[in-house]
Order: sequence, then C-alpha cells, then structure tokens
Amino acid sequence: MSLYYKLDTKQIAILAYACSATCCLSLACVSLLYPEFHIRYFSGALWLATAITVLFACTSCLFGLARFSLGYAIGFYLYVMILGYLWLNSFSDLPYNHAVTGLSAAASALSFLLPALLINEPLPRLVRLSERTASRGLTLILMVSMAVILVGAWYNFRMVGIDRIYDFREALAFPTPVSYLLGITSNSLLPFAFACFVLRKNLWRAGLVIFLILLIYPITLAKASLFAPVWLVGLTVVSRFIDARSTVVLSVFAPIVFGLLIFFLVRQGMLHYGTITYFGLVNFRMIAIPSVAMDYYNYFFSTHESTYFCQVQFVKALVSCPYTEPLSVVIYKFFGIGGYFNASLFATEGVASVGTLFAPFSALACGLVIAVGNRLSAGLPDRFILISSAIIAQTLMNVPLTTVMLSYGGGLLFLLLYLTPREMFHTGHVVQADLKTSVA
Repeated sequence: MSLYYKLDTKQIAILAYACSATCCLSLACVSLLYPEFHIRYFSGALWLATAITVLFACTSCLFGLARFSLGYAIGFYLYVMILGYLWLNSFSDLPYNHAVTGLSAAASALSFLLPALLINEPLPRLVRLSERTASRGLTLILMVSMAVILVGAWYNFRMVGIDRIYDFREALAFPTPVSYLLGITSNSLLPFAFACFVLRKNLWRAGLVIFLILLIYPITLAKASLFAPVWLVGLTVVSRFIDARSTVVLSVFAPIVFGLLIFFLVRQGMLHYGTITYFGLVNFRMIAIPSVAMDYYNYFFSTHESTYFCQVQFVKALVSCPYTEPLSVVIYKFFGIGGYFNASLFATEGVASVGTLFAPFSALACGLVIAVGNRLSAGLPDRFILISSAIIAQTLMNVPLTTVMLSYGGGLLFLLLYLTPREMFHTGHVVQADLKTSVA
C-alpha cells in the first residue's frame, strides 16, 4: 500500500485558503508581542482588513490550478508575504497613502504570479550532459564547497550562540569574492547537490552536504545557516509522502499553526514563557517581518527619492545614487529598530526602485525571470525542483531578486537545473549511477 498522497485542485485551494486565514490570525497575535515594529491590530479596522485579505485570497486559486514548477514555491511564499502586508496595511500607523500602496501590492503580486506560475513550457535542451559527467559535477561541487568553507574559516570561525551573533557580526570582514562564494555555496550549490543525492538515494553524501551547510554558520554567523538544514530535511521528509504542491503550502501552514498553538498555551499559562521563542522565530521573523518590510519601504519611499535600481552595485557604478549605503542599512537607520531590513523584490525592485505606481511592471519583469527558471528546469522531477530551490525560494522573501540571482547563485542554480540530465533520476539509472560512484 502506497503512503504517497496527492491533493487535487480543490483540496489545494482549500488548504491555501486555510493557510491565508491562519497567517492573518498569526499577525494579530504578533502585534501583541512586537508593537515596537509598528505591527498593529484593533477591532475597528478588522472588517476592512478581513474584506481586503479575503478578496486578495481569491488569487490563491491559482495554486490549485497551476502545476508544480520552480515558480510555484517562490510564488506561494511571496503570495503569503503580500497577503500579510495587506493585513498589516489596514492597521498601520505609518503615515502614507495606504489605499494606493495596497492596490499596488495586490497588482504587483498578480503581475508576478501569472508568469511565475503559468509559463513553464520546456526550452530546447541544446546541451546534454551524460550521467557520468553529471556525477563528476556533483563531486566537483562538493570539493569546491569544502574549499570555500576552508577559506571562509580562515577569516572567521567562531562558535557563538544564536542569541549572541549580533555581538560579533559587525566585526566580520570577508574579501568580496569570498563573501559571494559563501552565499552561492550555501544557497545554491549545496542545496542542489543535496537534492541530487537524496533522489539518487546516496544518503551518505546527502548527510555530508547537511554537515557542510552547518559549518557555514560559525563562519558567517547567519541564522539562515542553522535554519537551512532543518528546512531541507523537513521538505525532503514531507515530500516523500505528499506531492510537491501540497508540501509547499504545508511548509507555511504547519509551522504557523504550531507557533499559534505555542502562543495560546503560553498565554494560558500551560507552557513556560521561554517556549515562545519558536513563535518569535517562525510567526514573527519568518512570516511577519517580510510583510513588515513592505510597510517600512512604502512609508520611507513615500517621502524619499526612488533608487531607479542604483542599489545594484554595477548600476551604482554607472549612475549617481541618492543613497551611499545599502538600502537595508538606510531603512534600519531611519527606523532604528529590528536590525538591517533587507526586503523582497516587491519592496526593493518595486517600491524602492520605481515607486508605488510602477511597481507592478517591475514585478511582472521579475515574474518573467522566474518563468525562465521554470522553462529551464522543466522535465525534472517535482520533488527535485522543490528541494534544490528550497533555500532560494525562502531567501526571496527577504532579499531582492537581483541579489539572489547574482550574489546568492540563483542564476547559477537555473543553469544547473537546465544542464541536469533528466534520465539520471529514473530508478534503473539511479542504481547504476550510485554503483559507479561507489566504485569510484
């Protein structure tokens, strides 16, 4: 009897609606613990917030209709982020035109989702690697990753508790090439290799990849390096039993529900207050903060000059820019709370770069970029695409698309997905390839 279950279109849509409602409830709870972040909730605006989010949630039917692709996970995470912003926007105490920015955010989400979800026809494969070459490429990725980690450890290797990382992060100084390589390795190369090893049932090498990702934490002191192995393993286990589309929706829904359960049990005195840390990491940091960033960026750029993409390094070298520091630093200094505020493509390539009115056009361009990734990865197993892009998809909730594509290796991941031989994941080929690798 098979333990694998695939939800149909209607079930996916219902699950997405339930996730949307739970996200709004979570944000209402977050407002009770983190009011200093301008996260508000009051009953007087509840009807407006409910009407807006219910109307926007109608777009979630796209996730029931669309088949899985690279853009599916990215699209759902960004959908949740925009839904959260529309909820917060109804209660925000920051003085700017909330009606215009709300309409712009909804239009931007739709402009992004349509190409990111619906354009997925395969491109002609002009370059075809053999399975042997692909296997050697995976070994090369492991060797390069080890070398990058060793070089990074030369500059910094410090075992620090997660509560003390900000005491040391400001002092970190890597040469620019090393910084780029660490980002590309942790976000693209190692997750891609992990997905390959998992689907080819080479579990020892998959375990080695997880260990290498963990080693990046004491080098960069980035919480994402601790989060990434848990996320990768979690998606791997869940996707073993349910289809990729359901896994994506549950990857947001289940953590939020668990966080809410902890929140209510703590409020009732049934759990120690220390357990609220989970709620802070997931419901606040993972879900709320990307939406809060949209609120901050909309307020800031309602009274400040747009960047016109000068936040991108190679653009800044060609044109004058009103901001000498990265936008994350500019926003942090303006608000003075929460640390550096990186933000998604909707806030950075959209609101910050071209303003509220033109943000949907920027979002459309970003959606078309993701659509290219869909076409490059078409023909690969859904589970492989899901796992290999798992970290990039999450990162896009907090980091601009240009940064992800260039500094975090998103463009390289697209290329690797295109070059990956489709036949290497067939059962017979998997066994043969693993035997060759073992002998080697």
